[in-house]
Amino acid sequence: MTALLKLSGGIDAFTRWTGKRLAWLILVAVIISAINAIVRKTFDTSSNSWLELQWVLFSVVFLLCSPWTLLDNEHIRIDIFNTMMPKRIRNVIDVIGHLFFLMPLTIVMIVTGVPFFLRSFQINEQSGNAGGLPQWPAKSLIMIGFAMLLVQGISELIKRIAIIRGMIPDPHESQVSALEAEVEHLVEAIEQK
Repeated sequence: MTALLKLSGGIDAFTRWTGKRLAWLILVAVIISAINAIVRKTFDTSSNSWLELQWVLFSVVFLLCSPWTLLDNEHIRIDIFNTMMPKRIRNVIDVIGHLFFLMPLTIVMIVTGVPFFLRSFQINEQSGNAGGLPQWPAKSLIMIGFAMLLVQGISELIKRIAIIRGMIPDPHESQVSALEAEVEHLVEAIEQK
C-alpha cells in the first residue's frame, strides 16, 4: 500500500500542477472575449475563430481541471445527506462511488472518445462556421480530460482505502467548503458594519 500511496502522491502533484496552470486559460478566454466584443462593436467585424477559441479554452479548463476539482474535494455531492452521515460511511460511499460510478463513466468516455477524436483527426475536420477552427483538437480534450479524471479517480480510491484502514489521515477532514467559507466571510462583513 505504501507504493500505491507514493503513486497517489505523484498523481496528486501532477493534477494540482496542471490544474493551477490551466485555470489561467479562463483569463485568456475573458480577454479574447472582451477584445472580440470591442472589435465587433467598434469596427463592425468579427471572426468565428475567435469565438470558437473561447469555447475551446473553456473546454480545456472544464475538462482538464476536473481532476483538480476532484482532488480538492470540490466536486458535486449532496452535502445535506453527506454531512449527516458518520465519517466511516462517507468514506465507504466515496469508495463505492469512485469504483462503480466514476471509473466506469471515465472508461466509457475514453473508449468512445478515442474513435470520435481519431475520425475527426483523420479527415482533418473543420468547423462548419466560416473562418472557424479545426475540430479535432477540441475533440481530443474529451479523451484526455476523462483519462486524467480516471487517473485522479484511482488516486482518490487509493487514498480513501488508506484512510479507511487508518494508514493516513483524511486530508479533507478539517476542510471548509468554498460555500461555507463564503458564508463565514459574509457574516464577518455584516458584523463589522
